[in-house]
Amino acid sequence: MPEVAMSRSIRINGHGSLRGAINVPGDKSISHRVAMIASVAAGTSRVEGFASSADCWSTVECVRRLGVSVEEHPGALLIHGRGLYGYGPASIPPALDAGNSGSTMRMMSGLLAAQRFTSRIDGDDSLRRRPMGRIIEPLTKMGSIISAREGRFAPLEIQGRPLKAIDYASPVASAQVKTCVLLAGLYADGITTFVEPFTSRNHSELMLREFGARLVSSESEGGPRLSIEGGAELRPVDYRVPGDISSAAFFIAAATLLPGSDLVIRRVCLNPSRTAFIDVLNGLGARVTIQNMRTMHGEVAGDLRVESAALRAEPGGTTLSGSIIANIIDEVPVLAVIGTQIEGRFEIRDARELRVKESDRIRTAVDAVRALGGEVEEFDDGFAMEGPQSLRGATIETKGDHRIAMAFSVAGLLAGGSTEILDADCASVSFPEFYSLLSSLTGEGAVER
Repeated sequence: MPEVAMSRSIRINGHGSLRGAINVPGDKSISHRVAMIASVAAGTSRVEGFASSADCWSTVECVRRLGVSVEEHPGALLIHGRGLYGYGPASIPPALDAGNSGSTMRMMSGLLAAQRFTSRIDGDDSLRRRPMGRIIEPLTKMGSIISAREGRFAPLEIQGRPLKAIDYASPVASAQVKTCVLLAGLYADGITTFVEPFTSRNHSELMLREFGARLVSSESEGGPRLSIEGGAELRPVDYRVPGDISSAAFFIAAATLLPGSDLVIRRVCLNPSRTAFIDVLNGLGARVTIQNMRTMHGEVAGDLRVESAALRAEPGGTTLSGSIIANIIDEVPVLAVIGTQIEGRFEIRDARELRVKESDRIRTAVDAVRALGGEVEEFDDGFAMEGPQSLRGATIETKGDHRIAMAFSVAGLLAGGSTEILDADCASVSFPEFYSLLSSLTGEGAVER
């Protein structure tokens, strides 16, 4: 289990280019899911390439506290699944600790809702501010009894009960809500259906099928529809996790924006529900090409070659809104940095959910751009800017948000002078190796610890 570094600032100095080849850690979305699903499979799963992210290890620690043995070996985890009803009451009361991980809390709740005991799951101060009503509603309809602070905030107390199948139409496209309902559906009496307005990340669907769940996808008038049959025992799987494209995004951005760059990022997850960021950049004139594509466990992976390029908005400006936002939501902070370097107007809308992430990511990103001397217009659901703009070194308040820290470290490479990233080690929540990897590509002096 990786250690989370103590809080400290890091100084980023302007740098010329990124050249070389790197690997990024295992995909976080996939790692969360494989730890959860393997823990309720009947037997031992071997998982290679598991994410180093502190968030994903919060998931591992939760399943351990519920009685599942997880062995750590070089490059692999052995997860000794105990079947659908193999969990026991948390061994270290009073609560399961999700840390900073909304993924852990929201998705694990689907498994806890059907257990034969009461669970309490909590997290840090940041997680306690993030709403959980989107999962409480469907789980309550399935028969679970959930108590929450003010009815929608952690800590959650979940009284496990026999669950009934439901037909649930989600008002939003959310992979976490979808996963929560599908995991609860593994236990429900009958067939549970989940409909969302448009397709969110589909890692859960692919993985549940890999582990033997009876899952059918179709289209309905309300949007993509998934049906899962309760009661099917899951089989163990030997699983290889590809690299995390959301982590790769920071290096893709830096190599695109820094002149003379030529960077290869190996074995990255290229699930079509995750590659919208690449499509957006290439649509703006970036040079990101895919090499060595292959498929494992239904997931597509490949190498990315990124060469520097000048970016240009469409005539009249480029606006990202609507269904694409769900598939670039993690990349919006670094898109705020990229937006300052695009020739023309660049706008993000329909991203209101960023107001309730680890920080208010819209406000925090806007404040950071302005601190660097950039001009940006803030909306309730996004922002807009016109470029290219010259940035100058500044002090960046990350608000403890890992994606803000990494995104504006990229901005520091672009800015004139020196940029101080406060609380930079919050990056370890998702990418503990970020600064050492950045330093290895930029050479001496670009990253000062």
